[in-house]
Amino acid sequence: MLADNPVYATLPTADMATLRRFYEDVLGFAVREETPGGITYQAGDGTYFAITRSSGTPSGTHTQMGFAVRDIAAEVADLQARGVVFETYETPRTVNGIADVGIGRAAWLRDPDGNLIGMIELGLQG
Repeated sequence: MLADNPVYATLPTADMATLRRFYEDVLGFAVREETPGGITYQAGDGTYFAITRSSGTPSGTHTQMGFAVRDIAAEVADLQARGVVFETYETPRTVNGIADVGIGRAAWLRDPDGNLIGMIELGLQG
């Protein structure tokens, strides 16, 4: 069954060099595999994602890829120190880039192509 298989995200880009610099140099991902059509990056717990050559345009209207993190405040602070700008929303209201979303806390950033990347720290903060 399809549900028994691993899943991964694929993000299209017309500018492979710019997106590659962002994911490797700014966010710190290591290349898992590189082919003429794209680059696959290693993430935690054996998961991965890919950026692929495409003339398609990302909508950026919803989260295209999400990461489960243990300490969202530390992740946001680290990425802000690297120059990453986090999205600001009224609903859910973000404070210093982080929003309480009921099941935990979340933050969103955009890559150079406009893909919306989310992070969530599950569990209530007390």
